[in-house]
Amino acid sequence: MAKLIHKLAAWKIRREFGSNDKKRDKGQTTPADIIRFDNIVYGENTKFKKWQLLDVYRPLNKEGQPGQPRQKLPVIISVHGGAWVYGDKERYQFYCMRLAQHGFAVINYSYRLAPETLFPASVVDTEKAFQWVQANAQEYGFDLENVFAVGDSAGGHLLALYASAITNPEYAARFPFIKKHNISLRGVALNCGKYDMNPALESNPLMPMLLEALFSGKVSQENLLLVNASAHITKDFPPAFVMTCKGDFLFSQAKIITDALQAAGVKYEYRCFGTDEQPLWHVFHCDPRLEQAVDCNNQECAFFESLME
Repeated sequence: MAKLIHKLAAWKIRREFGSNDKKRDKGQTTPADIIRFDNIVYGENTKFKKWQLLDVYRPLNKEGQPGQPRQKLPVIISVHGGAWVYGDKERYQFYCMRLAQHGFAVINYSYRLAPETLFPASVVDTEKAFQWVQANAQEYGFDLENVFAVGDSAGGHLLALYASAITNPEYAARFPFIKKHNISLRGVALNCGKYDMNPALESNPLMPMLLEALFSGKVSQENLLLVNASAHITKDFPPAFVMTCKGDFLFSQAKIITDALQAAGVKYEYRCFGTDEQPLWHVFHCDPRLEQAVDCNNQECAFFESLME
């Protein structure tokens, strides 16, 4: 019965989110100033091939002459949202290409979802995506000294977990599949994210079901602590741009993560878009045709640029 409930919750999210995203993306096309490399397999198991795919987007004017090495560019890795049960790179392509227009090479990857796969499958895939970036830096012109990442909603949660896992040795011990690499994660942008999984904070009846879907059943206190993104931040966590908006149903979560960053002594910037009179909505920044989204994404890219060596 529990597995059926998890599947029904996932189906509901996929139907509702998918309908809204299709409306948002209708009529959008690849910008003329972007070159894209699509559907690159970054995983090792063909069973998960439909998920373990990524795209790379680069500004066309940074490609250089034919036969010459590509110009090295700072990198943004995008961790998509979708309540841990929905989403893929197709839903994030237009948003990610707008980021690439700021002079970045952008990696837009799909990862395995619940309830078909269980935690930490999404963290495993995130690690695989980072390892792929390292292994293919020369071919695609990635500057490994200046790597950044963005994540929204569940993707913000996943990115915060991963950033803690590569900077907090005690927490890293829970993820032995994460390897040492030559990537310098200079900064992250956490957008409209979910950072504390405490059931006592929940008013949405779907949330407990989604959390259970990550573990295929009742969530133990140990697992709850494991996935509480705000609980594992140390002073070595990368500088963070934390964004929310008036009208976001996860609005209160931004204070949770900024309090944790503040307590650890991590550099961060906080931005709230919209007003009480003119509220926005959850992950508004993914609509590149929206004026406030352009402003938000401009500010995030400027934050990243300020961190470059």
